[in-house]
Amino acid sequence: MDTGTTPGTGASFGPVKQIEAGVLNTGYVEAGPADGPAVVLLHGWPYDIHSFADVTPALAAAGYRVIVPFVRGYGTTRFLSGGTPRNGQQAVLAADVIALMDGLEIEKAILGGFDWGARSADVVAALWPDRCQALVSVSGYLIGSQAANEAPLPPRAEYAWWYQYYFATERGRAGYGTYRRDFSKLIWQLASPKWAFDDATFARSAAAFDNPDHVAIVIHNYRWRLGAAGEPQYDDLERRLAGFPAIAVPAITLEGDANGAPHPDASAYAGKFSGKYAHRVIEGGVGHNLPQEAPRAFAQAVVDAGRL
Repeated sequence: MDTGTTPGTGASFGPVKQIEAGVLNTGYVEAGPADGPAVVLLHGWPYDIHSFADVTPALAAAGYRVIVPFVRGYGTTRFLSGGTPRNGQQAVLAADVIALMDGLEIEKAILGGFDWGARSADVVAALWPDRCQALVSVSGYLIGSQAANEAPLPPRAEYAWWYQYYFATERGRAGYGTYRRDFSKLIWQLASPKWAFDDATFARSAAAFDNPDHVAIVIHNYRWRLGAAGEPQYDDLERRLAGFPAIAVPAITLEGDANGAPHPDASAYAGKFSGKYAHRVIEGGVGHNLPQEAPRAFAQAVVDAGRL
């Protein structure tokens, strides 16, 4: 599928829409025919909706209704109440996707994502398979549990998660709050060492990190993984996820050949996809932000997953 642009340089989206969805007023962009098959694309940290700036018009031109939301803590997404916990645990981020689909009256969609977004898409596919037509997940099966995260990793793997341990400290919270753009740019460089993005491309996404809840959500997301409390109403979902449920919906997993971020080997998760399944390695120095670095491959995977 031809995206018609140089990867990573697509024009900014059209106007951002807002909708009340669950505990959020969610900001999102929409493209394509309103009656087309729905596709929901989910970004990760520290990225934003512009990871899909080239994927979205390609899918829209192919007849899909494409929805790209700002995750809680990013862009124009806001909490409806100041009293709602600024919670970043995996179950709540996936529940946000269901709430958005409900608000938009989307019964079923192809879900695609990377990083946090891949995890949320995986969770929806595992727990709400009736809402997921098909799945495209960068780095595969990313569902985790606090219990599993208690196990120490080999030193090199622990080293790759350095920022998670930094965020576990109050120094890390303060440091990220003060230097969030510098920090995020460093992560972009480490996670995609062969991606020569320019300052304008980074700045376009970094504006989303000015959200007033951004730091709180990011810090809680990583602290939750190491045992910080979540919200009790999600305990049952987390218990189910801790059993590492299989994903039965049709799925395509993707991996860049130059992903510098921590990620599992495809052989470790292939067995978790019990339905029609394919894995693709995208070559050419493609890093962690795969939909922005290789939009043609990502868009084609969405089309192909929907046909499995």
